[in-house]
Amino acid sequence: MAIFDSRFFRRYVALKGIALPHWARIALIAAINLAALVRIYSTEYGSFGNGVALLTWGFLNFFWLIVLRRPAMAAALSLILVEALIVLSRFKFEILKMTASFFDFLIVDADTVAFLLTIFPDLRMTVMVATFLAVPVLILIWRFDPFRVRLLASMTGSAVCLAGIVGLASAVPEEPWEPFQGTNHISNFARSGVLSVFELMTHGFLESDSAVADRLKLLPDATCQPAAQPPHIIILLDESSFDITAAPGIKVPPGYERHFRSFDGKARSFLVEASGGPTWYAEYNVLTGLSARSFGRFKFNVTRIAAGRVERGLPQALRRCGYKTFSLYPFYGTFLGARMFQTTTGIEHFIDLREMGVKSDLQPDHFFYDQALRLIERERGGPPLFIFVYVAVNHFPWNWTFRADLTPDWKELGNEPQVDEYIRRQTMSARDYADFLTHLRRDFLKDSFLLLRFGDHQPAISARILNPSLDDAAVKQRFMLYDPRYFSTYYAIDTINFKPVDLSSALDNLDAPYLPLVIQEAAGLPLDHTFVEQKKILERCKGLFYSCAAGAEARRFNRLLIDAGLIKGL
Repeated sequence: MAIFDSRFFRRYVALKGIALPHWARIALIAAINLAALVRIYSTEYGSFGNGVALLTWGFLNFFWLIVLRRPAMAAALSLILVEALIVLSRFKFEILKMTASFFDFLIVDADTVAFLLTIFPDLRMTVMVATFLAVPVLILIWRFDPFRVRLLASMTGSAVCLAGIVGLASAVPEEPWEPFQGTNHISNFARSGVLSVFELMTHGFLESDSAVADRLKLLPDATCQPAAQPPHIIILLDESSFDITAAPGIKVPPGYERHFRSFDGKARSFLVEASGGPTWYAEYNVLTGLSARSFGRFKFNVTRIAAGRVERGLPQALRRCGYKTFSLYPFYGTFLGARMFQTTTGIEHFIDLREMGVKSDLQPDHFFYDQALRLIERERGGPPLFIFVYVAVNHFPWNWTFRADLTPDWKELGNEPQVDEYIRRQTMSARDYADFLTHLRRDFLKDSFLLLRFGDHQPAISARILNPSLDDAAVKQRFMLYDPRYFSTYYAIDTINFKPVDLSSALDNLDAPYLPLVIQEAAGLPLDHTFVEQKKILERCKGLFYSCAAGAEARRFNRLLIDAGLIKGL
């Protein structure tokens, strides 16, 4: 131990003996700041974005000066933070096509870390190596920095920069479409921080009335008693699917539209809350019977926020009626807190991609149907089943041919290549669904089934083909106004050995949060007190939910659920 101490002392003395010229120390500080400015300039576009990013850089520097007083060290730590944010934001954009926001860091959880390490198993080692290399450099910078900045000057500088960020972000709020551009990582992050803090201070995560006069009429906790043996219920989330003939001039194969019709021949429209990407909005709608739009600008992280906090939903209601609940999830369960969210809503058995034994999330639909068939066979003779199945063959991108061997007789239709590929995959999907129904009829003669499938959102290509005369700015404006043309997909009901008991809620045009009502009434199940109240909203609002009365109905209903203890901590 003494030998070690003496060696350490000699090295420390040798290090203290190293002296840099005064100009070199100034150059070191200037070089660090210049590196950061170059990095900002290379990733920020427009004078506004550069201005906000520079103010953010200034705020970080002054913050570290308050803590450390050393300008070289402050600049180095700020550079590390800026570089880390840019790298993480680009990483997120590669996966979700959306840059990082302040909220991502506000709710970092174990699932987020686990998901990153699953997708990038080398990330842990990369972080350790980067840390190992950075620490000695920071020690040297600390040692060679002779300058000290007064606390008052640092506090003044940080206050000025923060005021500038808040003022600019308030004058030009971040638009919802901007994070999808893949640029302006620093300025968008700073602006999202201003908006996030403002919304948290004004209404928290969830929009709800501050108080309501009435209360939900609580029913006994006893298991519900259906009038007849209830059917197995299968909900199919049909990824990125809608009837593309809604766009003008699109050529489709004969009989294409039949896939979007129910057993009674009706074509029903499903109004969702996303377009072109976030499947989890519809996942939240369908499992909880609530609106993702109630989370305002936080809605992109709705499943992460709701996990452990929103305990009302379709699976919970079905378990009360004796159902055994399953989810066949086509990706890793740690993605956006999916496993925790779904188990909160009542899913007892969450089976993700890894548990299904595959590594790629893009599989033909028949893969997931086979998983469901094996599950039904395994549970044969037990209680009724609820199975939430995702089928994902229609998922982007469509600029390459997925499994051409599955459609050997396919002929191009004459649309643009991506549209033809999308339609080709839809024909695969329709064929696999028909085969699934055939297997259910043939292999489970004594069982009854109620099936409901729906499109979770339109594909990204729909934005430019639904109204080709509109430019990008006009389309974005339609998105901001929630133009139904860009948010309408389909839902269809099918049955095997079963006749729906009540389809009064299965309107021709239906908001996504009402789907649990349709399922329970069609199955002949008694509604619990929350769905009885939501049925009244459906009737008052004629199939609309969040859009009804400018959000007033949704805010009131959220407050009722909060007061009933079914939504907590929001």
